[in-house]
Amino acid sequence: MASMGVDAEQEPLLGDLTPGSREWDIIETEEHYKSRWISIRILYLTMFLSSVGFSIVIMSIWPYLQKIDQTADASFLGWVIASFSLGQMVASPIFGLWSNYRPRKEPLIVSIFISVTANCLYAYVHVPASHNKYYMLIARGLVGFGAGNVAVIRSYISGATCLQERTSSMANASACQALGFILGPVFQTCFALIGEKGVTWDTIKLQINMYTAPVLIGAFLGVLNIILILVLLREHRVDDSGRQCKNVNFEEASTDEAQVPQGNIDQVAVVATNVLFFVVLFIFALFETIVTPLTMDMYAWTREQAVLYNGIILAVLGVESVIIFMGVKLLSKKIGERAILLGGLIVVWVGFFILLPWGNQFPKIQWEDLHNNSIPNTFGEIIIAFWKSPREDHNEEPTGCPIEQAWCLYIPMIHLAQFLTSAALIGVGYPSCNVMSYTLYSKILGPKPQGVYMGWLTASGSAARILGPVFISQLYTSWGPRWAFSLVCGVVVLTILLLLVVYKRLVAFSVRHGRIQE
Repeated sequence: MASMGVDAEQEPLLGDLTPGSREWDIIETEEHYKSRWISIRILYLTMFLSSVGFSIVIMSIWPYLQKIDQTADASFLGWVIASFSLGQMVASPIFGLWSNYRPRKEPLIVSIFISVTANCLYAYVHVPASHNKYYMLIARGLVGFGAGNVAVIRSYISGATCLQERTSSMANASACQALGFILGPVFQTCFALIGEKGVTWDTIKLQINMYTAPVLIGAFLGVLNIILILVLLREHRVDDSGRQCKNVNFEEASTDEAQVPQGNIDQVAVVATNVLFFVVLFIFALFETIVTPLTMDMYAWTREQAVLYNGIILAVLGVESVIIFMGVKLLSKKIGERAILLGGLIVVWVGFFILLPWGNQFPKIQWEDLHNNSIPNTFGEIIIAFWKSPREDHNEEPTGCPIEQAWCLYIPMIHLAQFLTSAALIGVGYPSCNVMSYTLYSKILGPKPQGVYMGWLTASGSAARILGPVFISQLYTSWGPRWAFSLVCGVVVLTILLLLVVYKRLVAFSVRHGRIQE
């Protein structure tokens, strides 16, 4: 057991076992080995594309929502973004239950087909004469429902890997998922040059512009993903020692019983890790949600500028995150996963603390025609009466901080240098915390079947992506960035305290039961 633990620890984050490198190679044929890892890597790709489906339109949802429906505000934006995770939370147990009784190709193909259809619906939300914002809400919710196949993917990987491979494989899947969330906006940037007008295909009423091109590409990639699953994915089962099941047909493979070592899982560590993972996903979800409204308000960027500039910024963060993913696994061998998780949370806290506004420079105000009760205080009405500027040309897009957000009048702006520094720090902290959370969780669970526990972790992440956007959009709209980011800092501080309290319990199953040395 000791040698098994050491070998698993030495595997690179994005590397897999090779034939001949383990004792069980003599009992698994090379053909079975290759087929098994092709199937697992297809599911890595599926995990990546599922995450990209969430984030590829994050930078453009807000300006697109404003364009198609003038009644939509920043609060509704939070619900649109959260609908993805709500759909995923509902669908995950359904697809997971389905995969227990039928070949896993079925829920995978159906889920991806739903996502493809939902992306096509998103491209047409501009067509109805009214209630366009609700059609966008439905489209994003269905994309999230299709992304519920994450439970199936993790279940497959768990059953198709031996104990020596389990932690590394789960870490690989987590890295693909995290990279998808980070790199999706990078792909969005590539379409910003198409512009807001783009090209219209009148015959089928399809507009191809910077808002719809990403989802159409996403639909195309989804079709390719379905083809790869149909052609290459095979049902594979190996036991804890890596022995191949005699029959890899679904019906027989699903009845194989894994060898379950004696010993109880530390439930306190399990719950604590779920909470930690929730906060990590919560933080990144709210950051992705608020970045576009924040920059449009603070720097008077147009919709096209916001999509382009924020896409470039997140592209740089994507490169930064890839470097972090490559480095944290090596660093963890020297200082351990818990230390990296703690350091990542501290870096994230510093990143949000830097975002707190200060100084005496205020954002440009976007003046609108006044109506009764449009400004919630008399001071605001006096200011408008004396300082209201003539409306810009009606063909010109208004820019700046909307006067409906009363805090725009008295909260200092966040300087661009502040924002860029904060983004860079969060780009370091988030991937570190994400990978280490999953790695610690896998080790805490140990060699016992992890399907149910991984389902809990998926639910934690989905809940975070639901509550994060709603939390930040409501706070930001009503109270401004000072209150919003102060409360985020408070949440991170409480999370750091929780980690310190359970720090000694976050150890591998085998270490806890004395089978290997820490």
